[in-house]
Amino acid sequence: MLQDIRENAQGTIAKIIIGLLIVSLSIWGMDAIVGGFSGEPEVATVNGEEITEREFLRVVQMESQRRLSEMESPDPALLDEDQIRKEVLDSLIQEQVLIQDANEQGLALTESDVDALITQMPQFQVDGQFNRDRFVASVRNLGMGVGEFRNAMQKQYVVNQIRGGIMQSGLVADENAAQLLRIQNQTRDFRSVQIPETAVADELEVTEADIEASYEENSAAFQQPEQVDAAYIVLSLDSLAEKVEVTQSELEAYYQQRADDLAREERRASHILVENSADSGDTIATIEERLNAGESFEDLAKEFSVDTVSAKEGGDLGYAGRGVYDEAFEEALFSLDEGEVSEPVQTSFGVHLIRLDEVRRSDVPPLEDLEQQLRKELAREQAQEKYAEVRAQLADSAYAADDLAGPAKEMGLEVREMAGITKDGGEAPFDHAGLIRQLFSEDVLEAGYNTELIDVGNNVSVVARVREHHEARQLALENVQNDIRRSLEARKTRELLAERAQAVIAGLEDGKTLEELNAGDWQQFEDQARNTRVADPQVVQTAFSLSRPSGSKPSYGFAMTPSGVSVIALDAVNDGSVEDRSEELRQLREFMASLDGQREYAAYQQFLRNRAEIARP
Repeated sequence: MLQDIRENAQGTIAKIIIGLLIVSLSIWGMDAIVGGFSGEPEVATVNGEEITEREFLRVVQMESQRRLSEMESPDPALLDEDQIRKEVLDSLIQEQVLIQDANEQGLALTESDVDALITQMPQFQVDGQFNRDRFVASVRNLGMGVGEFRNAMQKQYVVNQIRGGIMQSGLVADENAAQLLRIQNQTRDFRSVQIPETAVADELEVTEADIEASYEENSAAFQQPEQVDAAYIVLSLDSLAEKVEVTQSELEAYYQQRADDLAREERRASHILVENSADSGDTIATIEERLNAGESFEDLAKEFSVDTVSAKEGGDLGYAGRGVYDEAFEEALFSLDEGEVSEPVQTSFGVHLIRLDEVRRSDVPPLEDLEQQLRKELAREQAQEKYAEVRAQLADSAYAADDLAGPAKEMGLEVREMAGITKDGGEAPFDHAGLIRQLFSEDVLEAGYNTELIDVGNNVSVVARVREHHEARQLALENVQNDIRRSLEARKTRELLAERAQAVIAGLEDGKTLEELNAGDWQQFEDQARNTRVADPQVVQTAFSLSRPSGSKPSYGFAMTPSGVSVIALDAVNDGSVEDRSEELRQLREFMASLDGQREYAAYQQFLRNRAEIARP
């Protein structure tokens, strides 16, 4: 198997596994892979191998930092530390089980194997060549030494080879995939008739007794939740910027400094757009080959581009500055030299080949045209320098104060108020989970302290305190009876409609017609696929859930719709066709095999876990 590893080091599978290793290391760090140091307190043992407290706490810290980095507004108060510790320990145990399994199988990489893998990793390359300085810097950014990283690779690579081997072993019979595709491609012939809500309106009755009974039975649903009225101070960069006085001389100097940026650059581009599909790669390769052979970009755009408007002009898109195109398109366009054609660029529209035809720059607009914009920019820039200082002062002042009036006066800020804030939050800034958590904490709610200064947005911070606390209370019947009535009417209407639909179906099965049942007229739907939009989605879903008709006798069902209920008669099921060598069949077969491989690997992991002797002191 080691020979296979060496031979496949350049292959796609190896690159995927290397990628997984780097992701794993960047998230979990070295200590999720390498065993702990002897003589240290352990948090668990796996077949006698220790997982030390040191490595456990280090990975907990790294995982906490990772989760914080994924938050739009990072707030440690939102982290569930107990859950993180549990998940980290389970992960460390599973890693140790897999590493031990690889060792039992005698799998290992030689030093030269590790060297070969490291030098192939694009993360460590500059201009396509391995760069030792980048390698060392990248490893240190992961919190490791070079030796630790190499040791981790030796162990984790073979673990991922086992993983890749098992996951690629998934098998699916061709007929199973074909049968599933036939079902997916199946069409159905059905009819439907709509029974509107008005058809049962005369039967609908909701009494006062019904309302009272519902109120008593569902009393928990008719409570006003616990609420607080809060006072709060907002510190924002924008508010500081409004107080900054920008002098004329400062403005003129800033204008001169920004002159190069203010001269708008526009680029004229042409492109060839290929629809994103299974064979788009082959199409792009053909276009590139013909370009390299000397054919003109304009002729190929007319032949291949699905952007029919620009294709008529040889792919010409005209001039445009930044902020016009898709981000990936713009990044590629503004990195090209005149006359250069880009590598394939993927966007939501498809795959592009982009050529930069010309670059032009406009003159710098006069200062008077930009004065208001530049004055705001400069004020924000100057306020930014002061924001961190004022924020720290407000945090200290509010922490020591018995109210918010003092800190507000000291900082020149306004004390605002908001009522009716629940644990689910309220209007901004009380739509921030961390601020709500503090507002309802024991120190703030019961002891009367201010909250900490919470960053609720980009350069926006808030400190708050509770003015008044309102316990949860039962709402009076008179305040909710209209809501209860509407709810009961809607429920009873559905019940009556369902009864009417069942009665119509019973009559149809007895041989009666819709006219005899006073139920309207059929609407016919022939040869409809699952994703058809010609009928209500609930009607289509029901039509495809009914059993095949028996002979000439339809299958019946009903579906609730926004305006009533539909009775459905399924007349025929038309099996879908499948081409033996179709791309659709190939993709489905690969997908099913992948799922099977994932199940096999999950079962293998569980087998190893069940067999291991795991102790948690």
